[in-house]
Amino acid sequence: MLRILDRYILREVVVNWLAVTGVLLAILITNQVAKVLARAAESMYPRGMVLELIMLSVVQNLALVVPIALLLGIVLALGRLYHDSEMAAAQACGTGSRPVRVPVLALTAVLAVLVSGISLYVSPAATQRMLDLRSEALRAGQFAPITAGKFRMFGGGSTVVYAQGSEADGTLTRVFVERERDDRLEIALAQRATHSYSQDGNLQVITLYDGERFEGIPGERRYRIVHFAENTIPVRLPALSAGAVALEGLPSSELLKTPDSAHIAEIHWRIAFPIMAVVLAAIGIPLARLRPRQGRYARIGYAVLIFFVYINLAIAGRQALTRGAIPQWLGLWWVHAVVILLAATILLLPKFMARWRYRRNTARLAAQAVTA
Repeated sequence: MLRILDRYILREVVVNWLAVTGVLLAILITNQVAKVLARAAESMYPRGMVLELIMLSVVQNLALVVPIALLLGIVLALGRLYHDSEMAAAQACGTGSRPVRVPVLALTAVLAVLVSGISLYVSPAATQRMLDLRSEALRAGQFAPITAGKFRMFGGGSTVVYAQGSEADGTLTRVFVERERDDRLEIALAQRATHSYSQDGNLQVITLYDGERFEGIPGERRYRIVHFAENTIPVRLPALSAGAVALEGLPSSELLKTPDSAHIAEIHWRIAFPIMAVVLAAIGIPLARLRPRQGRYARIGYAVLIFFVYINLAIAGRQALTRGAIPQWLGLWWVHAVVILLAATILLLPKFMARWRYRRNTARLAAQAVTA
């Protein structure tokens, strides 16, 4: 049963954690909105998919936001209590450090379980759903009819089509087509054109009528002009190359079945987030302790530095583990050990230096007294 002081400190930490989480999520959503809208404008995503893609991107990165928000929330909450002398008053009553450790570690345990579920199950499902939506959106954008007065790209950008006008039956008028084929460039001008698809949906067919085509290599003077009554241009839809993103969308149970270095690196990456939450919370409790007359936000810089080193070491370790430069049994465990040593150095070095200066001054004063 939590005591009054325990509940008070827990409330302060939770309020600050929620505030920091909200700010970080707002920044993340703003960044994701810009990326998704740029991709939607390029690939002509349907409007209904944009909002879902933004929310899935946020869920995908939620496991990274919670640990840093927890660290900052602890440092801000406890820093205010130390700065306002509330912790000094509580410790003067003989409470010790228990009212700080118990509520913070209880909250950390709950959040570690939450981050584990997000990292191991929710985030991969969100990534897979996002890949499916991108595939559907790309297909929907590619199958949308050509709009008069707008440039339209096909085949991954290898073919560009522009029509000045269109008729009621969908026939395009006064059409411009630019097409890249290996090192050659083809530019066609036609009075009319139609746009259709093959039965399997993987091939688009643009048929031009009554026009001429210019063929040549850019930078050279040799080119060919062809007049035609009908010219058919097939354009194959590009396949989606998910790469590492597709690996991030695999369920955790599937990753454990394959001893491949990339799969092992991915599972270690997912496990690192709940461990990161516990490590950062354990670091945040002593890190938030302030000296007299020290500012409330004096430790924020150290917290940001520790997290910056933490996440960059984790990313570098993941890449090295994928390449096989790190043994699979070692994984990313060394990253947590390095961060703990860094935090211990930041916390203990000032005390060590203060003791060293005190002993040096004491020895100097003693030597002066003996000499006198």
